[in-house]
This record gives sequence, C-alpha cells and structure tokens, in this order.
Amino acid sequence: VQLVESGGGLVQAGGSLRLSCAASGSTSSINIMGWYRQAPGKQRELVASITSGGRTITYADSVKGRFTISRDNVKNTMYLQMNSLEPEDTAVYYCHALGQVGLLKYNYWGPGTQVTVSS
Repeated sequence: VQLVESGGGLVQAGGSLRLSCAASGSTSSINIMGWYRQAPGKQRELVASITSGGRTITYADSVKGRFTISRDNVKNTMYLQMNSLEPEDTAVYYCHALGQVGLLKYNYWGPGTQVTVSS
C-alpha cells in the first residue's frame, strides 16, 4: 500500500485547509486510516482516525469541533477538513493506514505534508 498526502500549505490563523490522502496498491487490506501530525521538537500524535465503513471516528481533543475526517472507499482517498486553524496546528501531517492480511497487521505511512498556520 502506498499513501500520498496533498493539500498542505501556509494559511493564516482562522483559515481552512483540506488535506487528502490517496491510497494505492492492496487497498482492500486497509481497515483503519488516520491522520497524525508532528510539530518540531514534539512527538507524533494522532489527530483523527476513521474505520473502513466510517462507523467509528475519533478525534484528538485539541481538534474536536474544528477538524473533520472522512473517507471515500471508491476513490481510495481519505480527507481531513481543517477549519479555524490555529498556530498550534502547525506541523507535518502524515497519513496512516492499518492493513491486515490474515493475522498479520501492517502499518503504512505517507511521506507527510507541511501545514503552517501564521498568527
């Protein structure tokens, strides 16, 4: 499975961005997908995750009410709509997919996309 993020950039505080993550390869093995972010000097943290059917969605407390995760299984693409962005949201955002084949689980990561929010 290959993951490629897009949609990052520079935006002023209060603005919006929409990130996309396109998956290719053995996408039928993917179950949970999610967005993580890593700011300079900080650990990578989970931003939001979504199961394959979209039934279970989780958000970090810091983004609840501002970010929305969604997934289009036909297009094999996941999205993260980010509104009311704050300078604290500045980070590299990574797409993650958890795949499973039999009893084996696999973690896949995209290369990341930079999001910079200016004050």
